[in-house]
Amino acid sequence: MKEQIKLANGLEGVLFIPKSGPSSAAVIILHERYGLVQHTLDLAQKLADDGYVAFAPNLFSQWDGDKEALTAGKARVIMPDPECTRVIGLAIDLLRGDARTKSEKIFLMGVCQSGRYPIVVASQRSDISACVVFYGASQQRDWNAGELQPVAMTDMVAKLTVPSLFVFGEADHTISLDNVRRIRDALETHRKSYRMHVLADAPHGFLNDTMPGRYRPCDTKVAWNMLLTFIQEVSGGQWPAKRVHWEFSCDSGDDYDFSKNVRLE
Repeated sequence: MKEQIKLANGLEGVLFIPKSGPSSAAVIILHERYGLVQHTLDLAQKLADDGYVAFAPNLFSQWDGDKEALTAGKARVIMPDPECTRVIGLAIDLLRGDARTKSEKIFLMGVCQSGRYPIVVASQRSDISACVVFYGASQQRDWNAGELQPVAMTDMVAKLTVPSLFVFGEADHTISLDNVRRIRDALETHRKSYRMHVLADAPHGFLNDTMPGRYRPCDTKVAWNMLLTFIQEVSGGQWPAKRVHWEFSCDSGDDYDFSKNVRLE
């Protein structure tokens, strides 16, 4: 089942419920810089097909700029972290309070620009089960505190109480292996549980089948299985709060050179 959500509190998005009915776990999947486009809705539908409630909120629903330019990547919206927390908080409350979802465990999944948002929210709330980040949350622009980002990334990591899954690509043109190691080191310094994978030769946006130059079906299959396994493990109690688990895997060439990674469409 798919339903458009538009509430009086300003929350908008699309809710997906599996054909088999509500599951005990739900995923809030956050869109990329292009807004709530078909790619994000496809990922949400895929989660529902795999048996999980999925909600894709429109983070930019209150933005009154050029939507066509946004979708085309010619405009960019940078949300302040407090606004991200507010909107995603409304999404969490929706899944907690809606009898149709019955979600006991809620996972926050950010992709690209929204990759930092699960960390932002989880550093402030204790009612989510895990963070999931696909090729995000580690660029230099995500790292330091500023006007739109009041708290530095390393300080937010220090406040996490839940495990995180990170998936990156070796050929990402926006995230270097130095960036990857920086977020890994922050997690370990603050003794936070994580699983992190860097996939060989995978470019930025390799999940996105609406961008043929970026899309990598084999990497997508591998990464999606990682996601499902992580959800199952966390839901099954295999990441206990009293234990710290670090898991890092990286496949890269001995001649790796970040400067040679290029943007693909």
